[in-house]
Amino acid sequence: MTQIIVLPHVELCPEGAVIDAQPGESVCEALLNHGIAIEHACEMSCACTTCHVIIREGYDGLEPPDELEEDRLDQAWGLEPNSRLSCQAIV
Repeated sequence: MTQIIVLPHVELCPEGAVIDAQPGESVCEALLNHGIAIEHACEMSCACTTCHVIIREGYDGLEPPDELEEDRLDQAWGLEPNSRLSCQAIV
């Protein structure tokens, strides 16, 4: 099982969290399943950027983003080299 460490975020998770993610689960699904209400306006269909996250550690352990995700990421606010759409980043 993979652990996801969520850094404190004023609105989503003020105290931060450490959660266990199931293999094959997206980061977005894992967060939602553990009560962290990350926005996902397109219902995880890779049609928006509301679930944009920055992977601080373990980025190389994820499958690389596909072309559609890369196109969406180009529209994300606060884009960093290790940005992903949490709905597309599979654990």
